[in-house]
Amino acid sequence: MSDARIVQSDPRAFGKVAVLMGGKSAEREISLMSGRNVLEGLRRKGVDAHAFDPAERPLFELKSDGYARVFLVLHGRYGEDGTVQGALEVMGIPYTGSGVMASALCIDKLRTKLIWLASAIPTPRHAVLTAASDWAAIAKDLGLPLIVKPAHEGSSIGLTKVASVEKMLTAYEQAARCDSLVIAEEYIAGRELTAAFLDDRALPLIHIEAPQGNYDYQNKYFSDDTRYHCPSGLPVAQEQELQSLVLRAAAALDCAGWGRADLILRDDGRAFLLEMNTTPGMTGHSLVPMAARAAGIEFDDLVLKILEQAHVG
Repeated sequence: MSDARIVQSDPRAFGKVAVLMGGKSAEREISLMSGRNVLEGLRRKGVDAHAFDPAERPLFELKSDGYARVFLVLHGRYGEDGTVQGALEVMGIPYTGSGVMASALCIDKLRTKLIWLASAIPTPRHAVLTAASDWAAIAKDLGLPLIVKPAHEGSSIGLTKVASVEKMLTAYEQAARCDSLVIAEEYIAGRELTAAFLDDRALPLIHIEAPQGNYDYQNKYFSDDTRYHCPSGLPVAQEQELQSLVLRAAAALDCAGWGRADLILRDDGRAFLLEMNTTPGMTGHSLVPMAARAAGIEFDDLVLKILEQAHVG
């Protein structure tokens, strides 16, 4: 990726900035929440920032309306999958976050796994599901419980933890309503962690404790019962080892700018990468701002740093 990033000392030098939020994915509601927070943070820093919802306006208006940069806060498909990134590159407008290829790979949990497996990065075993799958054979291979999820959705949308063979078809059908590509994944019991990065710097890990161990859509964004531990409570050497693993996992996918990996740490000390988020949430419950704050970076400074990394190609 060619680097056209320029660190700006004067927020006005960014020019007119569009905060792309909303969109038409299943995560539209969360994107709007994230976008409003980013917009307010940039404005507090003196940036000439404006909301732009591509579900309500055609993208080419970014060019005709004179936007100089784009802060991407679109979550899920039609925004986090390389499509919008490609359109912005055609228009020559610098944008935040990963490029076309990394965005397309990371939105696809199956291809993410294939890249990681080829790079010797630990990730749970998996199987691709179809309506004709042999549920008993898959359960025998991966073990029970297991996870069934759509390959191209985030925020735990369409995800089910399956405890019996009899419930696998229902779980598959639920995921298939969200996506034509559905995978089953080995369930890894352990400590749920998330690891954010900002450019080439790993931020402090966060240990997540959700009610009944269920970190679903409700508990991610709307519940005050989920507990977040940052510092994570891990020994320093172990945390640094996991941070290095996450940076290696991001590099294997060609991620850039900022992002967040989710992982499970087993009781025996082995870690397994679950997925990579190239445009993480920026809501009041979101994890990247939490990790940044633990590293001494307040929210307004965080969004400005991300905007400074905007690039084309």
